[in-house]
Amino acid sequence: MPAYAIAHLQEAAPHPELAEYMERITATFEPYGGRFLVHAAQHEVKEGSWPGHVVVIGFPGITEARAWWDSPAYQDIAPLRSRHIKGDIILVEGVSENYDSSSTAQAMREALPGE
Repeated sequence: MPAYAIAHLQEAAPHPELAEYMERITATFEPYGGRFLVHAAQHEVKEGSWPGHVVVIGFPGITEARAWWDSPAYQDIAPLRSRHIKGDIILVEGVSENYDSSSTAQAMREALPGE
């Protein structure tokens, strides 16, 4: 199943280290089958608030996503970003092509008291 690295990053002032990070990041995830799915794009908030930016990198699976995050190549450049941008970053496994949320709803119903 596919997996994703998703970042919700706050606004940051331009900095040479951020430019270097952006120049180098693609080379860190390509060996793991990663590719940008969302980067430097405007987003539209429909509920709540979501200040800052969204980045999504897709991977063939969670193993590859974890291997990229833990790789020496990525860990070498990560401080270039983290020194200048605050944010939240997660790795998450996607669902299969034939995923149907009704099975999750059924499990939820079965867990309800009195059901």
